[in-house]
Amino acid sequence: MLRNLSSLILLTALVLPATLSAQRYFTRDAKVYFDATSKDSPERIEATAKSGTIVLDASSGKLEAAVLVKNFLFERALMQEHFNENYLESSKYPKAIFKGKFEDASKVDFSKDGTYNPTLSGELTLHGKTKQVKVPAKVQVKGGKATASASFTVTLSDFDISVPSVVSDKLAKEAKISIDAELEPMKK
Repeated sequence: MLRNLSSLILLTALVLPATLSAQRYFTRDAKVYFDATSKDSPERIEATAKSGTIVLDASSGKLEAAVLVKNFLFERALMQEHFNENYLESSKYPKAIFKGKFEDASKVDFSKDGTYNPTLSGELTLHGKTKQVKVPAKVQVKGGKATASASFTVTLSDFDISVPSVVSDKLAKEAKISIDAELEPMKK
């Protein structure tokens, strides 16, 4: 009996860390898209950052994501300069950060291949302001890996980002944000 108990403890000690590490997913390569093109704009006001960081605890559904504002690349250098210096003030507010969780985390089974549509809720911090957001997400699990995506809209004035009247016909009052990420299980 003591031998069986010792074997059980040893087996638990070996298996538990592998199980725990498989419950956390991570990426440094999340793609974050930003589009603030107004319907009357003659040009696209959009950018992409390809180095967003996401950490997801699959067992609790908690998720944290961050992207450096300076990593957003625009087609035109002048747009990028205005975005960083005049609107987002990236030297003063270098990161956009989301901290939240899946409201219905138990509905996403990371151990089983499938597509899930949880709701993500939490706090988005942008330009020094933090606001509550609720976002529909899509998670696809395949072969132990997960891909995640979400799209939502933010009102620029909610984050104290003002749009001067001289560009109000080009720049929308709301920006569309989309995120795509391939998440790998974290290794210990």
